[in-house]
This record gives sequence, structure tokens and C-alpha cells, in this order.
Amino acid sequence: MQNKIRIYAALVWLLLAVQAVAQEPPAFDTPEQEERYKNLTTELRCAVCQNQNLADSDAPLALDLRQEIYDMMQAGQSDDQIKTFMVERYGDFVLYRPPLQGNTLALWIIPGVLLAGGAVVVFFTVRNRNRKLAAQHKEGSS
Repeated sequence: MQNKIRIYAALVWLLLAVQAVAQEPPAFDTPEQEERYKNLTTELRCAVCQNQNLADSDAPLALDLRQEIYDMMQAGQSDDQIKTFMVERYGDFVLYRPPLQGNTLALWIIPGVLLAGGAVVVFFTVRNRNRKLAAQHKEGSS
């Protein structure tokens, strides 16, 4: 029984150690490289998470993509090349600010349409309410 407990404890410790090593940020030669890495991982969305960027996600895919970004940076690729690679692989969804083009037009237009529609609804609701209150006030004074 003691041996089983020791084996389980050793396995748990090993798993925790592997997880801690996997989540360590990579080492950079310059602070500029580290800043570039941080910017890229916060600008790119995790493809499997619910609206989380790569920097904040603990998903296995996000870990792989962070490593991929690091490797591409070490290979001398520019930010645009890295973003292009991600878009080719995962589509425009991976960008928090997708480009304005035919297939992303709805992403740019729908929020404005919803906001304008909400403003119209609020305007007419307030106007009708004010009219009803004015009519009630008029009836009450007579």
C-alpha cells in the first residue's frame, strides 16, 4: 500500500513539473523580442477558446501556437509573416482585428447596425413614454 501511494505521489509530482515547464515563457535575446512576442500572443485569438487570446489561454493548442510563434520569431520571420501563417491555418477568426474584406464585412457592420437599431428603439420608446406622460398630465390638470 505504501508503495502505491509513493508511486501515485511521484506521478502527480511529475505531471505538475511537466505542466510547469510547459508553461514557462520562452527565453529571449532582447527585450524587444520579448515585447514582440507579447504583442503577437495578445493580438492573436486562441482557435479553440471562447474569445481568449493566445497569451491568456491554457489550452494545449494555445501552448503549441505560442511555441510556434516563438520558433518563427527565432527563424527571423516578421510579425506580418507570422500573422499571415496563422490566418492561412485558422482563418480570419484568429485575428482580434480582422481586415475589412468581403468575408469579414459582417463582423464590421453588424455591431454598428445593432447599435444604431438599439438607439432607434430607445429613441421611440422614450418619445412615446414622454407623450403618454404629457397626455396623462394634461388630463389630470383639466
